[in-house]
Amino acid sequence: MKKPFVTSNQLQTITAQYPTPFHLYDEKGIRETARRLKAAFAWNPGYREYFAVKATPTPGILKLLREEGCGTDCSSLTELMLSDKCGFRGQDIMFSSNETPACEYELAAKLGAVINLDDFTHIDFLKETLGYIPETISCRFNPGGVFQLGESKEGFQVMDTPGDSKYGFTREQLFEGFKKLKAMGAKRFGIHAFLASNTLSNEYYPALAGILFHLAADLQRETGCHVCFINLSGGVGIPSRPDQEPNDIAAIGEGVRRQYEQILVPAGMGDVAIYTELGRYMLGPNGCLVTKAVHFKHIYKEYVGVDACAANLMRPAIYGAYHHITVSGKEDRPCDHVYDVVGSLCENNDKFAVDRELPEIEIGDLLVIHDTGAHGFSMGYNYNGKLRSAELLLREDGSVKLIRRAETPEDYFATMVFE
Repeated sequence: MKKPFVTSNQLQTITAQYPTPFHLYDEKGIRETARRLKAAFAWNPGYREYFAVKATPTPGILKLLREEGCGTDCSSLTELMLSDKCGFRGQDIMFSSNETPACEYELAAKLGAVINLDDFTHIDFLKETLGYIPETISCRFNPGGVFQLGESKEGFQVMDTPGDSKYGFTREQLFEGFKKLKAMGAKRFGIHAFLASNTLSNEYYPALAGILFHLAADLQRETGCHVCFINLSGGVGIPSRPDQEPNDIAAIGEGVRRQYEQILVPAGMGDVAIYTELGRYMLGPNGCLVTKAVHFKHIYKEYVGVDACAANLMRPAIYGAYHHITVSGKEDRPCDHVYDVVGSLCENNDKFAVDRELPEIEIGDLLVIHDTGAHGFSMGYNYNGKLRSAELLLREDGSVKLIRRAETPEDYFATMVFE
């Protein structure tokens, strides 16, 4: 059974001060997750988590993660600026982008970020933009084909198709690229790859590590380039449904360690640092969207209308993603009613749940939509003139802090030109 990290009594107190809808984050959960991750890879002295800013680009969250020793993974100009404003410096920042404008490479270099190139042609583009190639550089690898793991203990296959992905170098391009970058002055090299998303399998990271570790050994042997770090990127997922088991990050870290000992150490590469870029794993379960039941509709189905909509959380609308829902204060009541839980957008896919079994809902009930801490608020938008909600942090001492105010109509009109 999935339980919210916030109690019904706490929510009553919070909503007396802050109107729904809002995104709420759990400081205690975030810190504990960061510490479990760090412990899982403590065997690697150079290990670093670079949190994916795109998942939750909120200063109050980024500063909290910086306190836990995390860096940031950025993919745009404003994410670089945000990292800088939150106190991340130099190689605390990883810049991984694609179809990159020159101004973004310029800012990344100015901040001293580690630049992760997405394409072979960007080698010359970077040189033309900066006038030099940084001494530390990384390249993103795309092996092509289909990446697949057998059935996991959770009972499903992990499968994705890198060959259909727009990202990264081919193997041949990577070898040629390393040679070219070395000739241009690069001295320290990194490899990055992302082959599958939101995996519920303890085998994904070790399998990816095996691929990248063999590649790194071949690259160092054949090009003479010093591979300093290997970035496993993201892809470690979270359980959305109550019957799913979470990943065991300690087992994942141990699986990567075994691959490291079997592949890199014999190749004389026992000094390679391991990096990760986990957004959903770090923040997903540690955030929720709180909304209020405001209407009922009784036609061919039973609908509960809430004051949040897909503009606050778009994943169910565009992906059909499952997000568990708890009716606050009714956690122990039987789920003997079937509802579609819907928002107010002029789109029929504006549904947080379809045919969901829930306790009987009454007007004014607070609904907690789980697992929105990553790719929740960050994917918000203003369609239908909807305004982005506030973000709140539930502190370890039980108090609540506003970490982003709700948008106002003045914000909505601020960029418009009427003359």
